[in-house]
Amino acid sequence: MKEDVSEFVPLSTATLHILLSLAGEDRHGYGIMQEVACQSEGQYKLGPGTLYDNLQKLIERRLVQPVGERAGDEDPRRRYYRISPLGKAVLSAEVERLEAVVHEAKMRLQPARPRRA
Repeated sequence: MKEDVSEFVPLSTATLHILLSLAGEDRHGYGIMQEVACQSEGQYKLGPGTLYDNLQKLIERRLVQPVGERAGDEDPRRRYYRISPLGKAVLSAEVERLEAVVHEAKMRLQPARPRRA
């Protein structure tokens, strides 16, 4: 049975960027902050408070899963996070929603065509 993701969208900016940063690979907190800054070309930066508050909510909502430490990591205190299957479905739904918004915006911003008589 497919889970209804409509209750999760639209996503906040922080949530969108966190899920997007985890879509490619598991990351620890600092890695998530770095990836968010990179993917937004420095336009959006997550502070630790915002990041960890949002991660806790995402874990509670089953969109992200903590995966503990990673073998071979130089710092065993690092906790890694993974996007869940539900999180991927929510991210996909948000991308579709945003694509529709962008399409509508482009349509409305085109210059009006003169009417033919």
